[in-house]
Amino acid sequence: MTAHDDVSTDDLRLLLALARTGRLVAAAAVVGVDHTTVRRRLRRLESGLGVTLIEHGHDGWVLTEVGRAVVERSRRIEDIVKDVRAAIRGDGETVRGTVRIAAPDGFGSTLAAAAIAEVVREHPGIAVELVTSTRPLSPRAAGYDLSVSIGEPRQGWLASELLTRYELGLYATRDYLRGHGPLTGTAGLARHRLVFYVESHLAVAELDLARSFAGTGVGLACTSVLAQLAATRAGAGLGLLPAFLAEPEPDLVRVLPDEVRFVLAYSLSLRRDSPAPDAVRLVRAALHRHVARHREELLPLG
Repeated sequence: MTAHDDVSTDDLRLLLALARTGRLVAAAAVVGVDHTTVRRRLRRLESGLGVTLIEHGHDGWVLTEVGRAVVERSRRIEDIVKDVRAAIRGDGETVRGTVRIAAPDGFGSTLAAAAIAEVVREHPGIAVELVTSTRPLSPRAAGYDLSVSIGEPRQGWLASELLTRYELGLYATRDYLRGHGPLTGTAGLARHRLVFYVESHLAVAELDLARSFAGTGVGLACTSVLAQLAATRAGAGLGLLPAFLAEPEPDLVRVLPDEVRFVLAYSLSLRRDSPAPDAVRLVRAALHRHVARHREELLPLG
């Protein structure tokens, strides 16, 4: 037996789990084994294939180029298992497959989650994995079928299209404004502090907006826009927030809407060789439908 003949489908399933989670402990929990077993069996898989499949990165384990190719082909194992289960249930005509989506945390936790819920309710053969993180999608990460990112569409290793535009503005609670006095112009912003991103952790260039407010410092910085929303609701300062998150909040009011308005884009990228194209098509359509329904919240000033 040559080294390349010694490949276990169970070990490939462990590689799939690690590709999705990036952590040995999390991958072990997915498949129900100890994390030391995951590492030992992945070493065995690498030895059997004669290649390096994973390497340790800044945010956990990431796939090598060869590892990504192995993962893409190994996903067919899961599809075969799902096909067998579907045949036993007698629902062989339904759309099936797992769709993996990456999205910024604010969009992913609200609009994307609601759109995905529509799909999985209507198509029980589809499973969706949603990963939320406000950072550019790295080509070294595990493959996603769909990726929502902040910025204009770009062509490259993924086909990209405009999903929607959205605006950001300044918001504060009524109690905060009563305590700090009314704002009648941008010159008064120097008396306030912003709630916004941690500059040193801000990986999305389009969100580098705090420097637009000369003399106004960031008083509370959060890596999550949902944490920024919560901090603004708690009166920490003026939150520079997406309108679709802030407008539904009854305790928040928009400040200086004519003077402070940033319009950004959400782009939707599609992997060209997804193993579940019909499922991806349905999720993609649901995302477009959902942002169309919420256009006024995304762009309340038009």
